Amino acid sequence: MKFVKAHACGNDFLIVEEDCEIDQAIALCRRHTGIGADGVEVLEKTGERAGRIRLINADGSIAEISGNGTRCVAAWMAHTSHAAAGDLIHLETDAGPRTCRVVAANSPHFQMASAMGIPTMRHAMVMLPQGLAVEGYVVNTGNPHFVLFADDDDFEVHGLDWRSVGKAICFHPDFPAQTNVEFVRVLATNTIAIRIFERGVGPTTSSGTGTCASAVASIASGRAASPLTVIAEGGEQSVAWSGEGSEITLTGPAEIICTGEAFLG
Repeated sequence: MKFVKAHACGNDFLIVEEDCEIDQAIALCRRHTGIGADGVEVLEKTGERAGRIRLINADGSIAEISGNGTRCVAAWMAHTSHAAAGDLIHLETDAGPRTCRVVAANSPHFQMASAMGIPTMRHAMVMLPQGLAVEGYVVNTGNPHFVLFADDDDFEVHGLDWRSVGKAICFHPDFPAQTNVEFVRVLATNTIAIRIFERGVGPTTSSGTGTCASAVASIASGRAASPLTVIAEGGEQSVAWSGEGSEITLTGPAEIICTGEAFLG
């Protein structure tokens, strides 16, 4: 099976342009016996700079969308079509259409601005197994997120490691389809830092939709203001959002790592 590998802030994806079964995607994503990735984006091109994508997570689950994965696919299509700054890539996802604008092109490195849809948000409380209440926000940016705020430099919640809290919330009965979880520290009016427990993956270095969800919760709750720099372990992205009813714009890098052919038994 032919593949392209790309990453956005360390959030890595395989792009394939042929049928890919769930078991094949799982095998491809394995770090030691496969190619290694957080997910597989199955691309069906409908034009030189247009297509339809379907995301299979590393564990075989289907996700509605990945902001970083969408940007990686857009970067690949920009590469193959020799796109320049200002050109648009149109992609249909399970969360609806997304348009990516090329900000800078120096293949294999790209900077892309993606229209990420209109988010929804509500306040929520989750009870952890230890009997501890965790306050946060349920945010939908095309896929589900639970965003909470931490004051601790290590992003701890009630003295607990963010990874263990993220796993508990991800698989909590309140979220029967599971949820992505983001931990946010506000550093300045226009800067936040985040940690991410991704549904279907676990702790990850970056997430496009998670970056958007974290920004939306920070801005809507009055803790920060747009435009917002969001710093994850894998790097920085920027989010512009004017408030309720408006669309999010996510800007960040995407890099094509390699192309190749995988032998699947």
